[in-house]
Amino acid sequence: MQDNEGQNTTTDLNALLPEEADITGQPQDFDWYGPDMATFGDRLAAAREQASMEQKELARRLGVKLKTLQGWEYDLSEPRANKLRMLSGLLNVSIRWLLTGEGDGVSEPGDHHDIDPDVEEVLADIRALKLQMTSSIDRLGRLEKQLRLKLKGS
Repeated sequence: MQDNEGQNTTTDLNALLPEEADITGQPQDFDWYGPDMATFGDRLAAAREQASMEQKELARRLGVKLKTLQGWEYDLSEPRANKLRMLSGLLNVSIRWLLTGEGDGVSEPGDHHDIDPDVEEVLADIRALKLQMTSSIDRLGRLEKQLRLKLKGS
């Protein structure tokens, strides 16, 4: 699906994978911005913040509306390839890191081991719910489109 600014809406999301933990319950090889911990929007927001840019400034520099950038950061939509290249250059991160969390990106925030395990569990639940909701929204959009096409044909 595409909206009026030509951006692609998110249609295929992977479910969060359970982290492997050691005996103490701490995750092994914790990857703060990896695909099972962060979304494209999370990585985009982190890179923008590390570049000390406000959403409004980055949107202006990209030539998009603030609402469009917010949609990317909130994982409601994704940028086209040309805007993805611009984001990579402006934020000094690789396209691969923005998409997958692998490659040249920003350093992880603070020491995550200081976070209470109960808080980490709630954060993981929030991420999982966010992905489920985004997937449901995408499915709803596809169903609405099918309905419109069927109503048009009758």
